[in-house]
Amino acid sequence: MAKKLYVGGLPYSTTDAELKDAFSQSGSVVSAVVIIDKMSGRSKGFGFVEMSSDEEAQKAIDAFNGKDFGGRTLTVNEARPMEERPRRDFRGGGNGGSDRGGYGGGDRGGRSW
Repeated sequence: MAKKLYVGGLPYSTTDAELKDAFSQSGSVVSAVVIIDKMSGRSKGFGFVEMSSDEEAQKAIDAFNGKDFGGRTLTVNEARPMEERPRRDFRGGGNGGSDRGGYGGGDRGGRSW
């Protein structure tokens, strides 16, 4: 069964192909992905590698965790499932109502008709 690994501390210039090539030294790589920031389009400095077996995954952890890769020290361990996080809502709201706009506003200088 395939096992997914978290790979942190990647140089920001690392590509998916370079990550896959490096980890293929430890066995068969099912997938390798460098995580990219949606806003800037730049690497976030971490990624995920899926190895084809538990044994190959452990071999990759032993080979790469704490080792230098492109001038940076890698952190490699078994990936944990993504935690549920509250959804961000950039449209405002969230902290109760606001008294902006409209015609009312009593003590805020609004007209009372």
